[in-house]
Amino acid sequence: MRTKRIQVFEHNLLYIDEVYNDVKFEKHHYIALSKLNVLHNDKYFEIRHNGIKFNQFVGVIQVDGLTIEILPKIDNNEADENVWQNVLIEMLRVTRKLKVQKVGNANVNKQSIHLLDIYFEWFLNEVQTLIHQGLIKQYYKETSNVKALKGKLEFAGHISKNLVHKERFYTTHQVYDKDHLIHQILFKALDIVERCSKGSYLYSKCKTVQLDFPEVKAISVTEATFLKLPSNRKTAPYETAIAISKFIILNFAPNISSGSENMLALLFDMNSLWEEYILARLKQSEKEVTIEGQQSTTFWNNITIRPDIVIESGKNKFIIDTKWKNINGGKPSTDDLRQMYVYNDYWKSDKAMLLYPSNQTSFNGFIEFEDNKYQKYVLIENKTEKIKQHKCGLGKISIFNNDGKTLNETIGDDIITWFIKE
Repeated sequence: MRTKRIQVFEHNLLYIDEVYNDVKFEKHHYIALSKLNVLHNDKYFEIRHNGIKFNQFVGVIQVDGLTIEILPKIDNNEADENVWQNVLIEMLRVTRKLKVQKVGNANVNKQSIHLLDIYFEWFLNEVQTLIHQGLIKQYYKETSNVKALKGKLEFAGHISKNLVHKERFYTTHQVYDKDHLIHQILFKALDIVERCSKGSYLYSKCKTVQLDFPEVKAISVTEATFLKLPSNRKTAPYETAIAISKFIILNFAPNISSGSENMLALLFDMNSLWEEYILARLKQSEKEVTIEGQQSTTFWNNITIRPDIVIESGKNKFIIDTKWKNINGGKPSTDDLRQMYVYNDYWKSDKAMLLYPSNQTSFNGFIEFEDNKYQKYVLIENKTEKIKQHKCGLGKISIFNNDGKTLNETIGDDIITWFIKE
């Protein structure tokens, strides 16, 4: 039977026994989600009486036959769930967190497709490609009983295990085959995909990939396991498949509610995703500027500060700090403005911008900070020169084209123009 699906927007609520998209949200779902939230320091949801309120995390959760898809949305935007699902997928594609073709009819031709399906299909396609190219063999050490002496004889184990079987040797020796750590991780991820895709169009594809995959040992995989993986020319083709495997395995929570259900949660912080999306769109611009993200500098006592984005045009530097919230006609917070003032000062920038998503693009220019008048002049080589006052602007950008459905690919050009034309 096909997995049931509920679509909900960020910051919305789900209540026990209420029906959403013709699907009932039940108490055991509520309990499982509550326990998942505890594992992640209560950052995904707010637990309410008989309900759950989602925070700024978007993505997909699957538990006990129920898929909950959490979608982003700008306040007061009338676009429906399918539009915002495409927005999320496209944002993940542009920021390279997801590999799919450009969002369009090709991605909605399967009934009830959701983000989890797309990630699973991406992973299965990567593994199929590796199988067709030929899976690599690696050397690894194995300690076991063998019929011929090879490698290092383990005397204590040999004596305890082979008192009767004198023809055997308990040794540590090298083996060269396909049963190594990389394939064991992929096998673990395939097992999770099989469990979570039952009833979907991907289940049969997953079973086919599993049949083609070599038989390897089942192991327990943690974050530390991925640190042990080798990195060389032979393993380079595996990088994407391993990256998706890590994402799937580390977000899988088996038997979280002490029952039979398993849970998989692939969630993204919209604040971070918005920042990365704007950075990616700026880098796609054809304007002659340099775009950098995550620049940091020491602020005080080994505490660092970093603006989201720094734009360099010739000798000029500009600062952008992204905020995923719709302030409508409101004003930015005093703390945000103080932050922009400090960024301008430390990066020697004369223009900074707080950038918000909105239903309509608008920008009313940069406004100078009200500095103390006695700080506006400086003595340079016995000459008094006026210090160039730095400014801050409030930008609102629509991610959509005029149709209100497709994403505007040129917002990077629009943003850079605001800085350069003034």
